[in-house]
Amino acid sequence: MTFEEIKNLDEQYVMHSYGRFPVAIDHGRGATLWDVNGREYIDFTSGIGVTSLGHADEGWLKAVADQAGKLAHISNLFYTAPYALAAQALCTRTGMANVMFANSGAEGNEAMIKLARKWSFDKYGKGRGTVITLHNSFHGRTITTLAATGQDKFHNYFFPFTEGFRYADANDLDSVEAVAGHDVCAVMMELVQGEGGVLPLEQEFVQKVADLCAKRDWLLLIDEVQTGVGRTGTLFAFQQYNIQPDVVSFAKGIAGGLPFGGVMANEKCKAVFSPGTHGTTFGGNPIAAAAACHVLERLDDVFLAQVREKGAYLRAQVEEMNLPCLGKTRGLGLMIGIEVKGDKSNQELAAKLIENGLLVLTAGPGLRFLPPLTITQEEMDKGLAILRETLS
Repeated sequence: MTFEEIKNLDEQYVMHSYGRFPVAIDHGRGATLWDVNGREYIDFTSGIGVTSLGHADEGWLKAVADQAGKLAHISNLFYTAPYALAAQALCTRTGMANVMFANSGAEGNEAMIKLARKWSFDKYGKGRGTVITLHNSFHGRTITTLAATGQDKFHNYFFPFTEGFRYADANDLDSVEAVAGHDVCAVMMELVQGEGGVLPLEQEFVQKVADLCAKRDWLLLIDEVQTGVGRTGTLFAFQQYNIQPDVVSFAKGIAGGLPFGGVMANEKCKAVFSPGTHGTTFGGNPIAAAAACHVLERLDDVFLAQVREKGAYLRAQVEEMNLPCLGKTRGLGLMIGIEVKGDKSNQELAAKLIENGLLVLTAGPGLRFLPPLTITQEEMDKGLAILRETLS
């Protein structure tokens, strides 16, 4: 199909809930993509942090195809091996006790909120269900996860929102304590605020919040939907912050391109969900779980060290360009934010880069790079060359 044919079908039959760039991607390999006209692009987006092993990875393809040929779906009323093996890999590498699988980051965060409120109800009874989140956070697009999101621009249209959230300032413990109360059961944070602008939290603040949670008997909930599964250079970002959360959500890159997510709970919280208290039809789907097993197997210490090295290289190269429209970089691993300066918006810069063959993202007022974790030196250099030529 031609680009115009695809666009016309989209305009006629698809709800316009996305503003799309004028590109129709046909296929890819590694961190390189081609559109329906055969034009090449370097991918610094990985489907918003999803295709962690890049496009058409041979090991991932085999894991998915082998499982698809055996069993696509059976439901959680029966046991299957792939989800059990994925859960084992996650727990043994994080120190968490058990896992519940879902299909997306929003579902994982919704489950995390429900788990926190049920844990508190089981221990303290009603009236202790408030969750503190941070300004500038983003936790999903369900009614409840929108309410948890600490950005006013998302709090519109869909009234009434779920009650039970209060917002504090990032890196300000006094602000957290100021919104505390006897009705609080948990604090929920992204360790790097992704959609808010790729803003890493300060180590000292995170550790003080963890201490406060322990003191007040609140749960510490860590949203690792975007930061998890190797993106920041460790399997999960919390492993760089010297904390052990009570509950952790994950999704995006866990299955390398298939819908998969969930929550991990520590020993204290592992029995909160009993049969019938929470569920999801597709959670732990065998094909997605088999993909997750392969992704986790690949993300060993050597692989993760390379993620840190690639991230440091990209950031150093961008800053050395000293482009007039870009400022400082920030982030962890291959989760990179770049300050935008001058009279062009981040959307305008992104559109120009995409037009010239480099797929990038925006976040807050800046640009965001989330390339596949497997991106090669050649692909990084090609992307950087497009960045330099386009924005200089």
